[in-house]
Amino acid sequence: MLGSLRRFYPVAAFFAGFIWDALTIGQRVRPLDFVRLGGFLAGAALLAWWLAHRDARAVLPPSPDAGWRLRLGWQLPYLAVQFFFGGIFSALFILYFKSSGHFGAWLVALLLGSLLVANEFAGERYGRRFTLTWALFAINAILLANFALPYALGSLDPRWFYVSTLAGALLAQACWWLAPGRPGRIGPAWLLAGVLLAAWQAGMIAPVPLVKKELAVGQAFEQRGGDYLLQVEPAPGWQFWRSQASTVNVPPGGRLYGLSAVYAPQGLTARLEHRWEYRGPGGWQAMARSRFASSGGRERGFRGYSWVQAPAEGDWRLVVATQDGRTIGILYFQVRQGRPAELVQYRY
Repeated sequence: MLGSLRRFYPVAAFFAGFIWDALTIGQRVRPLDFVRLGGFLAGAALLAWWLAHRDARAVLPPSPDAGWRLRLGWQLPYLAVQFFFGGIFSALFILYFKSSGHFGAWLVALLLGSLLVANEFAGERYGRRFTLTWALFAINAILLANFALPYALGSLDPRWFYVSTLAGALLAQACWWLAPGRPGRIGPAWLLAGVLLAAWQAGMIAPVPLVKKELAVGQAFEQRGGDYLLQVEPAPGWQFWRSQASTVNVPPGGRLYGLSAVYAPQGLTARLEHRWEYRGPGGWQAMARSRFASSGGRERGFRGYSWVQAPAEGDWRLVVATQDGRTIGILYFQVRQGRPAELVQYRY
C-alpha cells in the first residue's frame, strides 16, 4: 500500500507547492521573493555546469545492479535542476497570470503554465539535451529579470524591458560559454529572447510587477476620509464569478464613474491611465482618457477614478493601462438608459 502511494508523492508535492505559491505570491511583492528565485536560478546554473562537466568526462551512468546510493547520486542533479526550474516557472506563471489583463497577455501566462507542466516530465533530458537546458534557463532568466529590474529601480520605463531581456540572454550565454565542452546550442536561447521582444511590441507581455486588484464602474462616487465609495449594480445570483452586473443603467444625462485599484511594490512609481472606449460601427473608439500617477506599497492597490458624462447606450469598456500603452485590466459592460433597480455601495 505504501509503495503504491509513493508514485503520487511528486504529484502531491507539485500541487502543494503550486497552491502555496498561488496563495502567497502576488498578494505582495517582497525582496525575499527575488532572493529565493535568484537562488533557484543560480542553483540551476551550477547544476547545468556540473552536468556538462560530467558529460565532458564521458562518465557513464551506474548499472541497474548498482547500489541505490550510486543510482540516487546519478539522478540527483537531474531532479535538482527540475526542482529549480519548476520553482521559478511556478512563481513566474502566477506573477504573470495575476498581472495579465487581456487575451494576449494571458497567452504568454498560459505558455509559462505549459512549461511548468512540461518541466515535470523533463527528468534526465536536462542532462542529455543541453540545448533544452540553455533555452529554459534563458526564459527563466529573462522573465525574472523583466520582473526584478523595474522593482529594483522603482521605474516602469519601457527601456528596462530591453535591458533586462538582454541581461537574461547574456546570462544564459555566459553559462553556456563556461560549461565544459559547451554542449548543446545557445542559438535557440537568443531566438526565444527575440520572440519575447516581439511579444512585448505586440503588447502580449503583462506589465509586471503591477497587479490589478479591483476594476469597477458605478454611480454616486464619494471620497470619504481614506475610502472610495462607489454604488454598483450587483450581478445576478447565478453569476457567482462577477461582483457587478454586466449591464449598467444610467439615468439620462447622468455620470458613470470608473474605479481601479492596482498593486505596485513599495518604492515603485507608475504612470497610469483610464481609457473609456465605446464600440461603434468601426470598432472600439476612444471617448475619454484620464491620467494619474501611482506610488506602490498599498496592499489593496493604488486607486484611481474617472468618469464619463451621459454615456451613450451600447457596448463600453474601461481600460486601465500604463501611459505607454501596456494594458493592466479591461472591464467590459453595456450601458442602458434608465434608473438602476438596485445599487450596492462598495468601499475601496
